[in-house]
Amino acid sequence: MAAAPPAPSIEHIFNTLEYGPCPESPSVAYAWLDQHDRNFGHFINGAWVRPEDRKTYETSSPATGEKLAHTVQGTEEDVNLAVDSAKKAFTSWGKTPGHIRARHLYSIARHVQKHARLIAVVEALDNGKPIRETRDADVQVVARHLYHYAGWAQLFETEMKEWQPVGVVGGVVAWNFPLMLMVWKIAPALACGNTVVMKPATYTRLSALLFAEICNEAGLPPGVLNVVTGSGRMGSMLAAHPDVDKVGFTGSTEIGQLLRRLTAGSGKKISLELGGKSPVIVFDSADLDAAVEGVIDAIFFNQGLVCSAGSRLLVQENIYDRFIRKLKERMTHLRVGSSLDKGIDMGAIVDASQLKTIQKYVQTARDEGNEVYQECATIPDSGLYYPPTLITNVQTTSTVVQEEIFGPVIAAMPFRTAKEAIALANQSRYGLAASVWTENMSLALECAMAIKAGTVWVNAHNLFDAAAGFGGVRESGFGRDGGKEGLYEYAKPAWMPRVRIDTTAADLGAFGKDEPQPPVNPDHESPMAYVPTGALPLAAFTPTIDRTYKLYIGGKQARPDATYVRTIKDPKGKVLGQVSEGNRKDIRNAVEAAHAAQGGWGKRAAHNRAQIMYYLAENLEVRREEIAGRIAAMTGCTVAQGAAEVDASVMRLFHWAAYADKYGGTVQETTLYGATVKINEPVGPIGIACPEECPLLGFVSLFAPAIVRGNTVIIIPSEKHPLVALDLYQVFETSDIPAGVINVVSGSKDVLIKTLAEHQDVEACWYFGTAAGAKFVETKAADNCKRTWVDYGVPRDWYDSVQGQGEEFLIQSTEVKNIWLPMGEVFAN
Repeated sequence: MAAAPPAPSIEHIFNTLEYGPCPESPSVAYAWLDQHDRNFGHFINGAWVRPEDRKTYETSSPATGEKLAHTVQGTEEDVNLAVDSAKKAFTSWGKTPGHIRARHLYSIARHVQKHARLIAVVEALDNGKPIRETRDADVQVVARHLYHYAGWAQLFETEMKEWQPVGVVGGVVAWNFPLMLMVWKIAPALACGNTVVMKPATYTRLSALLFAEICNEAGLPPGVLNVVTGSGRMGSMLAAHPDVDKVGFTGSTEIGQLLRRLTAGSGKKISLELGGKSPVIVFDSADLDAAVEGVIDAIFFNQGLVCSAGSRLLVQENIYDRFIRKLKERMTHLRVGSSLDKGIDMGAIVDASQLKTIQKYVQTARDEGNEVYQECATIPDSGLYYPPTLITNVQTTSTVVQEEIFGPVIAAMPFRTAKEAIALANQSRYGLAASVWTENMSLALECAMAIKAGTVWVNAHNLFDAAAGFGGVRESGFGRDGGKEGLYEYAKPAWMPRVRIDTTAADLGAFGKDEPQPPVNPDHESPMAYVPTGALPLAAFTPTIDRTYKLYIGGKQARPDATYVRTIKDPKGKVLGQVSEGNRKDIRNAVEAAHAAQGGWGKRAAHNRAQIMYYLAENLEVRREEIAGRIAAMTGCTVAQGAAEVDASVMRLFHWAAYADKYGGTVQETTLYGATVKINEPVGPIGIACPEECPLLGFVSLFAPAIVRGNTVIIIPSEKHPLVALDLYQVFETSDIPAGVINVVSGSKDVLIKTLAEHQDVEACWYFGTAAGAKFVETKAADNCKRTWVDYGVPRDWYDSVQGQGEEFLIQSTEVKNIWLPMGEVFAN
């Protein structure tokens, strides 16, 4: 055997300042693996389940290729068993007092801390990430989330008294933060009183199974948490299971879209935390050395296998060359190596397939003429490693600028002005996160507010805490993990029944077919009436001037693109009037008008929006008798009942006017030394299809919270009873509502919502109609991951103070953005 090389002398170490190996022993992980004979089944109903005749999956270390364990490849039968276990456990866990649930979550948090080293080593071995990241980041965030949501479990019955648990939660998570992402779903779900079935990623199953065992050790009742392992198809089986009430997913945009379509129309809740292409904006007013370190953390943390990785670097033109030189120099000192070496900066890529994907994107950059710089201090010759990579000489259309690579690759480009930086940052189909680097806090805040992303860090990147929700907009998904906003993902209004809709027979291809109505049959009553004799100095039987209600687009009454009209009749078949039949082009025009108005309306002072809403209520009440009569004529109710609907609508406008300046956000109490500010931003242009019942109150109840929170709307009034909504055009025009804020398109609800759901520039769709329509909207919304709010054909009481104006309306009208503002000038230490 060859002699071991001599240890370097102290003089040599001080002269070279070379890093020496600093290995973490894997013995604690090996002991746990050996305890299970390195062969794992599912964890269901508080026990290990190893079904016979199942295939197995061999888990190996990405760093060394070492075989770690075998796990079972589950089947639909196994999913059924796990969901059945969770369903039975929910009958008791869902009724368990919040204090008891809090004790359980607290116990789990304590046990996680007791097993912190075991968890960190298992995660590093299984995933390939550095041990110092699993030890100092992943495990700490896991424990923090459990403690945080133990608090929310304690407070659920008082702080969430109008909400209830949804039932059985199916969680499907990615492989980049296997345990952390799983706990982000589990902790709020259990706090609300739900039970959970988790399906970890194929490549990284071990920490999920270890966590299930720890929960059992901590005393969590059987069936409350179940973990099943298997291929990617198993995630779809779990999401589609009829007894799963909520799906929580973290992963790629493509799989998220698949799950959205799979669950569409079923009545299941779903939240998606998907991909990203996060910008890092460096101004000339930044501390450049600190910004360089920030870029290193933004893109090379966890080998760049982070959905919020700062993979687009935007540097102000006058410092661009100097900053790139500094960044390249810093990259030469990065160490890539074994996941158990405590002195490395980057570990291994999780799987050979992902490594090939990264290599393919970088080769594409070379083929497109981009400049590729790859350098680091050390990198092993074998194993799934990839060097830190900087790509320059790129354009906004370059593949590496547009596509999520999911690896240690960053593309850099210059900008001149702050407006250009914001435009470049927002020139992406994603919207997960961003960071802004400048010592000018006014500039930083203005940019943070203007960037379309769920999280913006100032002079930092990749900071996470349980008290601040994390999630995105656009094709980065919807919903939040963390904070109180994360609780709502696992709860539903207390009045709402469990909705299960079988839409397997729904024909999406036939939905919303355009079938214009024929003109009124001359043998039937004409919509024209006659002016009473003597009312005007005209001959007897003088007909009234024909009136066909127009559309309302961009602050003006507009004729429809086509010449079709829709005849509106009362319950006895008497013709009351004719309205325009909107089509795709009319919707397109309305969306353009809404977009044009969105920027200015969203930035208006909340007080100003409130005043406009009060003015709208004032002008509506002036026409109380007229509109009450219109409601009575259309619906067949009494005039008194029509007046009651007008009065309820006026009160609702007052209600939402009051909320114009009372739901702006809060300061999140994170562990950051600084301020984490939650901003409830507008969603953007929202497409709304109103219910048939309560034609005025339903109309008002939907557009009012949307516009008072800074959104613009394209709204489809009741298909059967639209006249009362169209009568409001003059009310809108006399109430100082800016052009384009409210756009009304009458016609077939399903024809028009079809276009809105398919439109790429509509940020959300609200649909109150049929179960088939709900399925269509949720299916088509998946194309650009727009938010949806549908009723699955289940009516609500629009007069009720919760069903017709509850907190749910505010949540649907806003998008949570968390802005992280660190401090450190005065008390830096």
